[in-house]
Amino acid sequence: MLISELAKRSGVPATTLRFYESAGLLRAGRTASGYRVYGPEAVERLAFIGAAKQLGLPLEEIAELLGVWQEGACAEVKADLRLRIAARIREAEEHGARLAEFTASLRRARQHLDELPDRAGRCDPQCGFLDVRQASTGPVDVALGRPAAAERWRDAPVTCSLSADGLTERGRAWRELIGGAAREQVGSRLRLTLPAGQAGACAELAAAEQECCPFLDFRLLFDGPVVHLEVRAPAEAAGLIAELFEPAP
Repeated sequence: MLISELAKRSGVPATTLRFYESAGLLRAGRTASGYRVYGPEAVERLAFIGAAKQLGLPLEEIAELLGVWQEGACAEVKADLRLRIAARIREAEEHGARLAEFTASLRRARQHLDELPDRAGRCDPQCGFLDVRQASTGPVDVALGRPAAAERWRDAPVTCSLSADGLTERGRAWRELIGGAAREQVGSRLRLTLPAGQAGACAELAAAEQECCPFLDFRLLFDGPVVHLEVRAPAEAAGLIAELFEPAP
């Protein structure tokens, strides 16, 4: 079958099928005219890849698991997968603890703002907004879900574990959240500026994004009544950032 037919039967976009081929997950033949052709087993293989992605496995591990799936017995696949799921559980628990700590920090910062008096004059250092740094008892420039000094996003595979439907839903969630945000490029980062009250929603959605796209790096910076959400990724993922955070039409 041609790539368009496989995309229709599997529900996987043609762009993703080409990416899987370049990553060694999917094999394709060629017609005399150079068009990609796939055998009927490709649909089952894509279903297996999709199931593995739902578990948060990176493409390197999916490639290893595919070898076991293709050549080994079901019991071997089960044993291999059990170890990988156990590792994902540990990572998710650690990530949840970090996110809970960051959420608590945001709540302390919000409480501090609520306790400040409303002043009739313009905002200046006397307002006390800048003291939110001390109130949060943690750095305001936060790498979401990671220790502040970590740079693990640089070595993470540029791949997303979401399904096609998941990608559509995630894009919708981002557009709803950042629809009115001001956008600017700050060095290698895309900066989105939103009202400070949306910081919690930004943190929650960014943390979910890092679960499926570990190559994305998010930072929140509080600046009085607004919060800046900065996003960066390896150079090869620049197009993905532009697509994910494009303004709503």
